[in-house]
Amino acid sequence: MKPQAMKNGMGSTAFAFRGYNTLNLGRTPELLEHAAYGPVLERILREFSEANSVWVGRDLKLVERVRERRETTLADYADAIVLIVGAALGQLKLLEQFFGVKYQSARMAMGYSLGEVAALIASGTLDREEALRTPLALSEDCIALADDVTLGVLFARGHQLPLDEVHRQYLHINAEGNGVMGISAYLAPNSVLLMGQRDTLDRFNRRINEKVTERLYLRKNEGSWPPMHTPITWERNIPNRCAKMLHTARGGFAAPSPPVFSLVTGDFSYNDYNAREILHRWTDQPQRLWDAVAETLEKGIETVVHVGPSPNIIPATYHRLSDNVTGQLQKSIGMRAVSNIVRRPWLKSLLPARTALLRAPMMKQIILEDWLLEQTP
Repeated sequence: MKPQAMKNGMGSTAFAFRGYNTLNLGRTPELLEHAAYGPVLERILREFSEANSVWVGRDLKLVERVRERRETTLADYADAIVLIVGAALGQLKLLEQFFGVKYQSARMAMGYSLGEVAALIASGTLDREEALRTPLALSEDCIALADDVTLGVLFARGHQLPLDEVHRQYLHINAEGNGVMGISAYLAPNSVLLMGQRDTLDRFNRRINEKVTERLYLRKNEGSWPPMHTPITWERNIPNRCAKMLHTARGGFAAPSPPVFSLVTGDFSYNDYNAREILHRWTDQPQRLWDAVAETLEKGIETVVHVGPSPNIIPATYHRLSDNVTGQLQKSIGMRAVSNIVRRPWLKSLLPARTALLRAPMMKQIILEDWLLEQTP
C-alpha cells in the first residue's frame, strides 16, 4: 500500500498494538540505523527510556540495547515493557512525520495486553511519562510469579469450545490447592490461551477431556511467562496494588482519539474518566481478543495496521481466520461471490452479523515496521 492510499483510507483503518512476547526487538535496530528514520527514532527512544528509568531506579539504556541488538529476557521484563511501548510510539511518529499519516485520524485502535496501554498513550488518554509507572513497579513480582507458570493454547477442531465447561473444570483444578490456572485470552470461538502454575494445565487437560464428548487439545509453549490477565496475579496482590497506584497517576481524563476498543471489556468502554477502573481490571481479567477481531469485521474495517516490534498474536489471529474462511468458501459458494457481497453495503446490512467474518480474506494486514522500511521517505 502506498502512503497516499494509507492516508486516504484512515477512515476504515484500525491500529493494533502488540503485547509482551519473548522476542521484542523486531526490526527496531534497522529503523534506528536508517538514514532518515534513525535520528527521529533515537530521540523518541532516548526520551522514553530516560522518563521510565526513574520508575525502575536504573538507566534502561534503551537506545544502546537496540543498537547492540540485545534481545530481552524474562529477567529484563521491565526493559521489555519500555522497549515494546517506546518502539510502537516511535513507529507512529515516523508514520506521521515522513508520510503525513496521523494515527488520530484512524477509525479505531486496540491493543493486546501491554498493547492496550500503548494505544491509550498514543490516543492521548494516558500520560506518556507516567503510564508505565504501575506496570514497571510491579514487574519484579510478575517475574517472580512466572517462575513456575506454563502457557498453553486449548483448542477444538471443528467445533466451538464449551466455555462453561472450561471454566468449571479449571476452577475444580484450582480448588485442589496445588497451583492456580486461568484463561488469559479468548483467541477465537474454538481456542483460548491458558496459564497455569506447576502441572495444573496437564491435570486440567486430563480432567476436561473426561467431561466433554468431543476431544479438546492442549498445545503448551516453552519458557516462563508473566501470568498477566489471570487470577495467579492475586498471589502478589497485583490488581489491588495496581489500583492503589492508579489513584494518583497523571492523566486518564481524556477520552481516547481514535476510540480504543478494550480487550478487558470487549467494547469501546473508555471515556474521559474511567481508564483507572478498566486498567485495574486489565491486570487479572482475560483478554477478549476475539471480540476485537469480530468488531473490526463488523465495523467495515478494511485495513489493520499492526504497531510495535515483530507483532505476532493479532496478525496470526487474522491470518488464521482468513485461511479458515477461504478454505471453507472454496468448498461452497466461492470467493468471487463473497467479494461481491461484502462490497455491497446495502446487501451486507441485510445479512446476519456473522457474515461479517466473510470479509476476513479481503482485509489488508500491514506490519508497520515492515511497511516503513519498504518506503522511501
